[in-house]
Amino acid sequence: MSDDTFSIHARLNTLRSLLRAEKLDGVIVPRSDEYLGEYVPPCAERLAWISGFTGSAGVAIILDSRAAVFSDGRYITQMAGQVDTSLWDCQHITEAPPRDWLAQHAPEGAKIGYDPRVISRSMLASLTSDHFELVPTARNLIDAIWTDRPNPPGAQALIQPLEFAGESSAAKRGALADELIRQDQDAVVISDTTSVAWLLNIRGSDVPCTPVVLSSALLYRDAQVDLFIAPAKITEEVRTWLGNDVTIRNPDELSGALAALRGKTVSVDPVGTPVWFAQRLAEAGATINEANDPCAVRRAKKNLVEQEGARKAHLRDAIAVCKFLCWLDAHAIGFTEMDAVTRLRAFRAEAPEFRDDSFDTISAAGPNGAIMHYRVTPATNRTIGENAVYLVDSGGQYPDGTTDITRTIWTGPGTPPGELKAAFTRVLKGNLLLGRAVFPAGIAGHALDTLARFSLWQARLDFDHGTGHGVGSYLSVHEGPQRISKVFSPVPLAPGMIISNEPGYYLPGSFGIRLETLLLVTEPQPGPDGKAFLSFETLTLAPFDKRMIDPAILGEEDTAALDAYHAHVLATVGPHLPDEVRSWLTHACSPINRK
Repeated sequence: MSDDTFSIHARLNTLRSLLRAEKLDGVIVPRSDEYLGEYVPPCAERLAWISGFTGSAGVAIILDSRAAVFSDGRYITQMAGQVDTSLWDCQHITEAPPRDWLAQHAPEGAKIGYDPRVISRSMLASLTSDHFELVPTARNLIDAIWTDRPNPPGAQALIQPLEFAGESSAAKRGALADELIRQDQDAVVISDTTSVAWLLNIRGSDVPCTPVVLSSALLYRDAQVDLFIAPAKITEEVRTWLGNDVTIRNPDELSGALAALRGKTVSVDPVGTPVWFAQRLAEAGATINEANDPCAVRRAKKNLVEQEGARKAHLRDAIAVCKFLCWLDAHAIGFTEMDAVTRLRAFRAEAPEFRDDSFDTISAAGPNGAIMHYRVTPATNRTIGENAVYLVDSGGQYPDGTTDITRTIWTGPGTPPGELKAAFTRVLKGNLLLGRAVFPAGIAGHALDTLARFSLWQARLDFDHGTGHGVGSYLSVHEGPQRISKVFSPVPLAPGMIISNEPGYYLPGSFGIRLETLLLVTEPQPGPDGKAFLSFETLTLAPFDKRMIDPAILGEEDTAALDAYHAHVLATVGPHLPDEVRSWLTHACSPINRK
């Protein structure tokens, strides 16, 4: 038994002893913190601590004699490599939902504990069954046994100036307060840290890769805000920036503030807010209005300042990525995945505006590329070899924008196999077709998803992840509510939204292909009958690897689109590059030879 396995085994035994002491038959451990964010501080990595699974989406269920970890298609391969299957069942969360697993394995009438501060009302509803009882716990049971748990982050809040935000906090708060009045609401709970950051024009460094400060807020119909945050995080400069309409309150005061809303009508997002808020409000006698986070759609629609900031950030990022791809073309063979991560970050860090990666870089050689959200570790670090596929998915955080780009590279010097080129070309065709889509205003992302998959489907190929996610403005690289996916979305794509375009194909044990660009939804243009139509502006500026393209499959229309894109990349990025890299880019962006 390895040291890691022994530790997990001992932790499970300790947790099960605590469950018996608490008179519980099981416990639910989601991969989330008190703010339900995608990225969490080390002190909230409870799922990883108890199971070994480090994916950014998942949940564990521990019973007295059995346990399971659930995640989606992005992480199934990763889970299989991280979780000890002698201790855990590994489950695809949509194909084998946690509620079904519990109904099968928990005894009739079992009491299953959960921490209401780290689980949403909608997730709790998805777990509810007549077969067992879900019981809120007064404390987090993982925290109770995690003896060396890291301390909460203590970094201070930072100002996001108007030159980047484009709209004052007072204007944002006023618009949302007017909406509360129109809907006859007294207050709204804002528990998403990115919403708090956007609303108050502040940023932070409390979690990896996402510049937020851990906090929650109550916004009232008079545009006043109670900000619940550790007071030490607020400097006098930030206090002045926030103004007199924002009251700083200790997080310990949150329960009392909710109790004070007795008789009031309070809006709570059932998906993005911990169920604890609704439970406390209900106990206080408040009326709960279930509604989406009012910041989300407004945050997603980037104003003109944010749109221009995104263009500047992507140009800056493209300079770094092109330098990296040039280096990779000349020197990659013999270097490792971790070497590549270090080199790419160094190129980004040459820009004084660079603040951080926007997520942990996916640097994946050969079969590691088939792990959709692979994160290299010393134990998995592969050398990049000859005649192999290398996938790199990365992004940067800049004060004026957030980037996210994926390119898949053939290392050479030989020619890629025909089957590989065919799959790559079909992924590329999906990216190009979606990127040049024109569609009626009011269309949601699910209506466009087929465009990215059509060519793959004709070869009976597909990918098990969404095609596009929203991206923030110096905020989360995975931002809702917009998306492009097979799954229905009620949120129409709207001008100013930034969304990714990332079809892929993965052959477990062999390789992964993903090609990602970020798209900005443009202002509507009228059709012949006056109906408004939208399209995309491609923000990402980096070439695709032409060695991986089969011109016969690409076809004339997509060839023309790719040649136009490459010409735009060369004209926009080329003047900012040193001679050696500009020469490489000129070749990389040359027209496709269809003969």
